[in-house]
Amino acid sequence: MKGALFFDLDGTLFDTREDLASTVNHVRSDLGLSPISTAEVISHVGSGARHLLKGAIPESDKPFEDLWKIFSSRYREHCCENLTPYEGVEETLEELSRRGWKLAVNTNKPRFAVDPILERFSLARFFGNAIVAGGEGIALKPDVQSIRECALRLGHELSPNDWMIGDSWNDMRCAENAGVRGAFCRFGFGDLDGAPFDLEIFAFSDIPDAIENFYHTSVLV
Repeated sequence: MKGALFFDLDGTLFDTREDLASTVNHVRSDLGLSPISTAEVISHVGSGARHLLKGAIPESDKPFEDLWKIFSSRYREHCCENLTPYEGVEETLEELSRRGWKLAVNTNKPRFAVDPILERFSLARFFGNAIVAGGEGIALKPDVQSIRECALRLGHELSPNDWMIGDSWNDMRCAENAGVRGAFCRFGFGDLDGAPFDLEIFAFSDIPDAIENFYHTSVLV
């Protein structure tokens, strides 16, 4: 039985590392601070803007609200400069839709960046209203509220046939908390940090067969 697939965005649908690092370093420059490496910036990605700014700009004594105002302004300028979808994303989403899966996006990324990114690459059409992102007043992953809201927007009731697909511990913990399956994307840039998962994904285009083979293998075992 087909269910719903809930996709993370950073490190799952898109490689967003360069634009995130560029934006953080623009903010650091605005504050009179020297740049840091892309790897250092990315080590703080995945748990929302507060965690990112605290980790990537620890020298600043500005309150989060002030840093957020600078960051959001800069990220609006730079969120679509260098990012690229992972290989095969559009074709794979087409195939998943053809096979009868419901598709949604569950990301901690701010909504003001999510919408233009998906529109630029003509991917919003796969998800319709079923997009939950940061800044909507909904508790972020790994909180179960995020995926429940996503399912609500799909008109779908969560079940063990559903999958949270992402590259970070908070994606896998969200899956665990919601009672759905977790597919961990090894090709992404997130940190698993010991979180449990059901399936490893090594390329985005592997998702349709990997998930369906999971059920066949489980039945045989």
